[in-house]
Amino acid sequence: MAKTLKHTRVELNNAVFSLPDIVAKAEGYFADEGVDVELVVPEKRKAMLAAAGKPIKQHTAIQSFLWHEGIEKGEFSVYHACEWGQMRRTQDTCAGVKVITKRAAVSTQAIVVRGDAPYNVPQDLANVEVAVNFHAGSHYITLAMLSGYMKTEHIKTLHIGIPNQRFKALVEGRVAAAAVMEPWISAAEKMGFKVICEAFYNGLEVADPTVDDGIFHALRRAHIRAVDKINQDIRPWLHHLTQEVPADIVKLEPSDLHLPRLRYNHPELYTQAEFQRTYEFMLERGLINADSTFDKLVRSRAAA
Repeated sequence: MAKTLKHTRVELNNAVFSLPDIVAKAEGYFADEGVDVELVVPEKRKAMLAAAGKPIKQHTAIQSFLWHEGIEKGEFSVYHACEWGQMRRTQDTCAGVKVITKRAAVSTQAIVVRGDAPYNVPQDLANVEVAVNFHAGSHYITLAMLSGYMKTEHIKTLHIGIPNQRFKALVEGRVAAAAVMEPWISAAEKMGFKVICEAFYNGLEVADPTVDDGIFHALRRAHIRAVDKINQDIRPWLHHLTQEVPADIVKLEPSDLHLPRLRYNHPELYTQAEFQRTYEFMLERGLINADSTFDKLVRSRAAA
């Protein structure tokens, strides 16, 4: 008798973040673990990919879920994103969503400027608007990177949305700087743009209450196998990244990607000490509520 697979839906994010999901699905690792995973591109994300991106100056004017709001509507049950954003969205959830683990992708974002820009070091960006996606990794990593070089009042961020929108605004001269991840960093470098600063950061997986311990551990085992496959040789999978950059912007080849930027680890337990450091960073900047404690946001039972 054929084995009945448990079904769950996982959000498909930017390829650099979702590569372990893509590999696990393609290689049959999810099925091997007894789970039928449907990779879902949220409807709101599809709309944002086709839009120009509206500039917004205040993070309080943007709801924290962005295209991830699909988990609140039952569109999918699991997704991963930056550590800071996941804490904020878990605070704001009305669907019982909790953090369950650190994600496999260790990501980097860079603040880039055009090649003819007068900026060369982070200090040059004092009072210069940097295009970010509020309540997402580009927003928080920009605050973290620049706070080492200038006072908070001199850090200026402007919401323009997802990476293709921010990059297009930079190319067209509508913004002076933008924070982007791969493959957009490599696209910028191929176009002769300058990287002003760059930093790596962790992400978190979150899930709604339908994801029980059995599904959680099945996903984790599949992700571990996928990470090992990626780290053995990532090159067969690089086209998933490069195809995100339209050819009319720049023809990006897999060989253009700087492989040391692409880091994947086995998903690990999200500890209270890690939570506390991030919580204090966000609380100081008015990005999270004081009562959003570890016990409220993290499903430690499943993560263990």
